[in-house]
Amino acid sequence: MAQTEKKAKSLEDLGISSTILRKLYDAGITTLEALAAANAQELSQTLAIPLPTVQRIIMKARDALGLGFKTALELKKERMALPKITTGSRNLDNLLGGGIETKNITEFFGEFGTGKTQICHQLAVNVQLPPERGGLGKKAVYIDTEGTFRWERIEAMAKALGLDPDQVMENILYVRAVNSDHQMAVVEELRSLIPKENIGLVVVDSITSHFRAEYPGRENLAARQQKLNRHLHQLMSLAELYNVAIVITNQVMARPDVFYGDPTMAVGGHVLGHAPGIRVQLKKSRGNRRIARVVDAPHLPESEAVFVITDAGIRDPE
Repeated sequence: MAQTEKKAKSLEDLGISSTILRKLYDAGITTLEALAAANAQELSQTLAIPLPTVQRIIMKARDALGLGFKTALELKKERMALPKITTGSRNLDNLLGGGIETKNITEFFGEFGTGKTQICHQLAVNVQLPPERGGLGKKAVYIDTEGTFRWERIEAMAKALGLDPDQVMENILYVRAVNSDHQMAVVEELRSLIPKENIGLVVVDSITSHFRAEYPGRENLAARQQKLNRHLHQLMSLAELYNVAIVITNQVMARPDVFYGDPTMAVGGHVLGHAPGIRVQLKKSRGNRRIARVVDAPHLPESEAVFVITDAGIRDPE
């Protein structure tokens, strides 16, 4: 790999012709990340450029972003250096290996009132904190599918951290997704928005509600799962290419055939089970206490932590 390609910061740095560059811009591909994530076959047809040429420039973009082969040691150093966002609770941060990871999807699932949306609100505020206070110094995107976003909570959480509430709200880009197609279109739009707006966190609250409503019944299950799978791959691509933290919430459904153990399970089946990097189940405890349990994470042990939901936000119990 040429040294110049490693240091490429934009499409212009890849050494491609001005004609191809213009065609890429006309097609809406304006960043290395967008080019790296492009489908070679489709792009070849869109640009009317031979497939081998398109494959070559896509590989150049991927090499420039470090998406080629690397050693396990290089991977370890890269993952260790990734910044994390504090949840506001040291217990919960420790459970998650230091906080919410960038370049990863973290899923919180549980019954109504277990704190899923509260955590999302808190993270949308905390991501704006400077790194020394557990943030990234970046903005957040909040994709609301159920109408659960409350500016009043953002204001209270910002004040509790000594931040200017209006400035904090200015740094949260909110969108109400009206159906699953809109939800997926918004995520696609983020490819150009993330670098432009300095975004460090993308929240989808909740990931499955539109899919459940639009594809009811067993006869629609295959179509629903295929579409949900595409959506999750969209989000995984965003996380990897743009170095952002993706946080999704999920609903649970009852399992009437279970007589022992937990009678609920996360919606989405195997598709959702295989996608997120970290899956956390939330449960109610006494009063404002909640229990978080890591149920699936390749690098974390299965364990639990207790946190509380206060007027000021997510905190540790006293």
